[in-house]
Order: sequence, then C-alpha cells, then structure tokens
Amino acid sequence: MGPIVNEIMEPATSDRTPDDVLIVEDDPIIALDFEDTILGFGVKTVRTAGSVATALKMIADHAPDFALLDVGLVREKSFAIAEQLDALEIPFVFVTGYGADVRLPAAFAGRPRLSKPCSTDALKALLRCRSDDGARR
Repeated sequence: MGPIVNEIMEPATSDRTPDDVLIVEDDPIIALDFEDTILGFGVKTVRTAGSVATALKMIADHAPDFALLDVGLVREKSFAIAEQLDALEIPFVFVTGYGADVRLPAAFAGRPRLSKPCSTDALKALLRCRSDDGARR
C-alpha cells in the first residue's frame, strides 16, 4: 500500500466510474446491497462506515473518490462527513429513505440526493457524472 495523499483529484470524465467509493449507511443490508451494486459498475474498492466517527477516520486515512451518505444514521446525521468531503472537494450524494421531506443544511441544499430504494440506473448515472454534480470549484 502506497502513501496516503490528501490531494484534490482531477475531475474525471463523465463516462468513468470512481475507483474508490465510501458508503456511509447504518443498515448493514442496505450497505451490502449498495456495495454489490457499485462493485458491479466496475468500481475497484467500496468501503462502508456505519457512523460519523468511523467515516471521518476512513476519510482521514484514505480519502475516497466519491461517497454515498445516508442522511440519518442511528443517533446522528451525516452532515459532519459532508462538511469534510466538501472541504476536500470530494463529490458525494445524500441518500435518504425520507425523499424530498428530509431537510438539508443550506450549504448542501443543492447537492444531489437519491431516495431509498433507488434505481440502479440513477445510482450509476450519479457515479459517472460525479465531476459535474460533485464538488464545487
């Protein structure tokens, strides 16, 4: 394993999937489903965190290319993770079982979100166009 570098990645073309995806999801069955689906898209590495603390440690140890963030975790929201990803200019998508009813902080109101359950095509499209919908420049 090479050195960990926390540099901003160059934007990918819209027809390329990320190499490393972080899934932040507290339901292990949903996390496994996302993992299987994403690996099926050709993503090389998928990592899963079930809490804010675990996700922040994983990001600090090795920043992902893209992240899926369940908004509501067991006793916390994923907004601290979103703030860290935003600071590192790593694209991410919010995932929620509450659809449009979930309230996001103003800083993230324009971020893409997927409703659970989501279609495979919608997930694939967001992964592939992450440079367009992801980090602000």
